Amino acid sequence: MLESDSLQDSLNAAYRYLSYRPRSEAEIRHRLRRRGFDNEVVERALARLREQHLSDDAAFAQFWKDNRLSFRPKSKRLIQKELREKHVAGEIVDQVTWDIDDEAIAYKLGSARMPALAHLDYPDFYRRLSSYLAYRGFSYEVVKHTASLLWQERQRH
Repeated sequence: MLESDSLQDSLNAAYRYLSYRPRSEAEIRHRLRRRGFDNEVVERALARLREQHLSDDAAFAQFWKDNRLSFRPKSKRLIQKELREKHVAGEIVDQVTWDIDDEAIAYKLGSARMPALAHLDYPDFYRRLSSYLAYRGFSYEVVKHTASLLWQERQRH
């Protein structure tokens, strides 16, 4: 097989992989290597994808953060962990996630859970809400503050 054919095949594989959702550069690299392309072809394909603005870890990290906050909200810490697991550089992760407000996200999530928790006494309310928020990666302090705030609001209504 000619080297240009191999490059085109790797690009086609990358285009298919990117057609579902944006990917980190490391995800693309791993996928192409798994498909049997050698390192030189993979790196050339990645260079071409960068030229075409199809491989950009900063844009990917922004997409991931926005998607997470819109559809499956999690804490700043968990979003950072997910991005690191996708091998996005630490400085990009920090740059993209600096403005995430855990207090606001936890409050929004907790408020959405209130109808399901409205009939509970405080110990059960706190246990269920704190479990829910802790599962989404929020710290003890954020969970405690959010539960207290939502309980006080519930008492006023």
